[in-house]
Amino acid sequence: MQTVFSILLGLAMLATLGVMFAGMFGLARGDGNGARSNRLMRWRVILQGVSLALFVALMLVMRG
Repeated sequence: MQTVFSILLGLAMLATLGVMFAGMFGLARGDGNGARSNRLMRWRVILQGVSLALFVALMLVMRG
């Protein structure tokens, strides 16, 4: 079970990083598309929450 949580945590962290880079590249390009920026920000927050929840679950599995 620990391995599953570790893999899922890694995937969630990579997805968060990917969304962050997509947002940064959009800002650097000067897109000016506010709706896209808001959507990426929403996904970043959701993925960070998922990553945090998986981290807590991993710590609980390792503890017990």
